[in-house]
Amino acid sequence: MIYTVTFNPALDYAVYLDSFELGATNRTTREELRCGGKGINVSIVLHNLGVESRALGFLAGFTGETIRGWLTELGVASDFITLPGGMSRINVKLKLDGETEINGQGPDITPDALETLYGKLEKLREGDTLVLAGSIPATLPDDVYERILARLEGRGVRFVADATGELLLNVLRYRPFLVKPNHEELSEMCGTVLDSADTAGIRACARALQAKGARNVLVSMAGAGALLVTEDGQCIRQAAARGELVNSVGAGDSMVAGFLAGFQRTGDYRAALRLGAAAGGATAFSAALATRSQVEAVLETL
Repeated sequence: MIYTVTFNPALDYAVYLDSFELGATNRTTREELRCGGKGINVSIVLHNLGVESRALGFLAGFTGETIRGWLTELGVASDFITLPGGMSRINVKLKLDGETEINGQGPDITPDALETLYGKLEKLREGDTLVLAGSIPATLPDDVYERILARLEGRGVRFVADATGELLLNVLRYRPFLVKPNHEELSEMCGTVLDSADTAGIRACARALQAKGARNVLVSMAGAGALLVTEDGQCIRQAAARGELVNSVGAGDSMVAGFLAGFQRTGDYRAALRLGAAAGGATAFSAALATRSQVEAVLETL
């Protein structure tokens, strides 16, 4: 079973405008609402690809119940913890000559609620996969990723860490099965400047993460595709899917979901990378997270 953790889920409210004026009444031309959060996105795309997963995390208030109900309607299994106060956040995406975001803060996560999450994670067994994705809310300990992985160390659980900076570097000693920085995030962690076309530099920095503990490093490189450095010594390059960019939100999460789905089905890194690239591209080319048919259509072009 694949489990995902989303510490701070959200309702993402996208509003499209032809123009915007501060201090005036502005009217939208179109609106979209969906549930969001990196782990949730991974679970949704896994479900769309026919792979079972369970979404974990914290919800609060009427927005939290909306997220829970939305996932139920989609058919995504979840086991969220309901917080006693506050409400799950709403993130506003202002679509006008690009995208401007206003992200909510989210509810306080109490120590008791965190202990409840630990208890749920104690049920994971050998062969399960745990996806930890995204930033840590201010009300949680900065080292909560490390605390979770320390508790599960030695149980044969695969860990996937989709995070950035020190948050990612600090969990490498727990030997995550997969980490997925983009080339800019990789540049920051390695203290160097990497162009998306700098295959040799990206490969060297990926191997540096492996030296610190990462088993497989998947680097997304925007229009230059993706590069996977595997624990068995392979370095696999994947061309980017071709299409018109509609919405990049969730594309990286979709790549993680596609990779996990592909690896679970085949055990082959090249096939997993190809499906990951297709899933990421299919989401980028649509207004919402990719469906199975959209992923399959892109897959045929790779």
